[in-house]
Amino acid sequence: MADPADDDRRRSIGARRNPDTQEAILQAGEAILLEEGPAAFSIEAVARRARAGKPTIYRWWPSRGTLLLDIYHRQKPQALHGPTDDLEGEIAGLIEWLSGYWQGSAGQVFRQVIAEAQRDPACAERLQSYATERRAHIGEMIERAMARGEVADTVDPLLGAEMVQSLIWHRLLTDRLALEPGEAQKIAAQLVRGLKP
Repeated sequence: MADPADDDRRRSIGARRNPDTQEAILQAGEAILLEEGPAAFSIEAVARRARAGKPTIYRWWPSRGTLLLDIYHRQKPQALHGPTDDLEGEIAGLIEWLSGYWQGSAGQVFRQVIAEAQRDPACAERLQSYATERRAHIGEMIERAMARGEVADTVDPLLGAEMVQSLIWHRLLTDRLALEPGEAQKIAAQLVRGLKP
């Protein structure tokens, strides 16, 4: 016999996402993370709170980690500043911003995503795609600096970007996000001046 509660559940439309259901799932997941933390986050808990079927969630997010990553994207605001004509300043600003942002609940969530990616191929694939996108963003900073003559034209922008990304991700994973005054500027200077002609 069908469960009457099923009538109240939000329904998907096949493989195509229903925007209302998707929004309900993401809101439910975000609320669980904010109220109870990553340890309480599960597909079952999200399904109950969103009044959505687990099969619907698994159709769109094949694992806990992939759903966590989408909620992390949803929470993450844009960086605080746009392009400037100072690569050191841009990198220092990025390091300061991420260090501060990751000291809150967002850092816990992103650490969970990285942990899930170690055992979940779907999460690993999506995390790699996200990391590639973020590297490209930092690489564009370096490309602009190259165009200004601020760094040597022999520099590989994506390799330089990976150096920046690796440093801040390492600090996240080793719980070393708190910065001393002027530390972000010192890090940026050491990274950038090694690239200068």
